[in-house]
Amino acid sequence: MNKKKAGKIQKITICSSAAFFKEVLEFEKKLIDLGFNVLVPCTARQMKKEGNFNESDYKLWFKDNSLYKRKTFLMRDHFKKVVTSDAILVVNLRKHEVDGYIGGNTLMEMALAFYLKKLIFILNQTPSDFFLYEEIVGMNPVILNGDLNLISF
Repeated sequence: MNKKKAGKIQKITICSSAAFFKEVLEFEKKLIDLGFNVLVPCTARQMKKEGNFNESDYKLWFKDNSLYKRKTFLMRDHFKKVVTSDAILVVNLRKHEVDGYIGGNTLMEMALAFYLKKLIFILNQTPSDFFLYEEIVGMNPVILNGDLNLISF
C-alpha cells in the first residue's frame, strides 16, 4: 500500500496566483506521483486546454461589474475544494519582484484552510519584509523550501 494513501493527508488543493497556473499543473502531476488526490483551480485547466497561460488574458473576464460574477464563481469553486481537502499547498513563486509571492485570493484560501484547521504547506519562504508576512506566519504553515517530499501526514 502506498504510504501516502495510508496517512492522514490524502487530498490536497493547490492554491496560487493565476500567474503560476502552468507550474501548478506541474506540481499537480508531482503530487499525484507521490500518491495524493489533487485539486487545482479550474482556470488552470482552461489555460492548459487553450494553450494560453497568460493571466492577463483571463482578466478580461472582469472588464465590467457584470463579469465579476465569473470571479465570484471561481472563488466559491476553489473554496469548496479547500473545504473538501485535508491540506493545501500554496505554490508561491516570483511575482511583482517578490520571491515567494502570495496574493489576495491565495491569502483568503489560506485563511479558510486555517479556520478549518487544515494543514497549510507553502512551497517557498515568503520574505520577512513582505506586507502579508505576519498574517502568513500567523497561520503556522509548513514551509517546504521547494521539496514536496516534506509533505507529512
